[in-house]
Amino acid sequence: MRGVLEACGCFPTGHHYPGIAHLLRVVRGLVADLSADAPWADLPIALVDVETTGRDPSTDRVVEVGLAIARGGEIVERRTWLINPGRPIPKEAIEVHTITDDDVRDAPRFEGVAREILAALAGCIPAAYNASFDKAFLKSELDRAAFTGDPQYRAFQREVEWMDPLVWARELQSEERSRTLADVAARLDIPMQSVHRAGDDAEAALRVMLALGRNPRVPSSYGALVQQQRRLGLEQADERRLRWRVGGP
Repeated sequence: MRGVLEACGCFPTGHHYPGIAHLLRVVRGLVADLSADAPWADLPIALVDVETTGRDPSTDRVVEVGLAIARGGEIVERRTWLINPGRPIPKEAIEVHTITDDDVRDAPRFEGVAREILAALAGCIPAAYNASFDKAFLKSELDRAAFTGDPQYRAFQREVEWMDPLVWARELQSEERSRTLADVAARLDIPMQSVHRAGDDAEAALRVMLALGRNPRVPSSYGALVQQQRRLGLEQADERRLRWRVGGP
């Protein structure tokens, strides 16, 4: 049965009923047609990274999209798209990713590559390092380009949980001060070519996720990973809010 994960097998009375545990907890957030019981590292994973004109997805635009796809725990495909944002790229953004107006002058607008990006994500577990950032930017671009009716847009629906190596880095490297992609990758002996270029960052982040996944504290099944990541993400968000309140005025 797809989309289910074994629970304790008990009713609130505390009595155990063998054989019904798999009916007691439905795993939400899974990609359709991918089994909750399957080892997630064996499933297709598409990790996305974006470079942008700023940090606000409601007003800023994407200038580069990088994508790395793993199947069976091996990276099998890499894609990169430069994108013309239709506006000048601020100096502050250029200092981060080095992408200039000249670099994107002849590049397509986002709507010109949206279908390719959606097709590359189809059937894969969507993933990103600090997934809320990349997902929000891509969703905003797809909304502007009127791709919300595309069947492959479902990866951007609220209920689909994106795999996020940052959540696991915060959990497994909690004693470290920095969990930037570059620092986490360095601790795992994963080389990075060009930091803050979408294609290189996507590949490095996917390698980080596969490496972190070998830790016994990371669930091996897709359904269990999604549930545990959701729980950890909520806990980490609460911790950050608490630190902000304590350190604030």
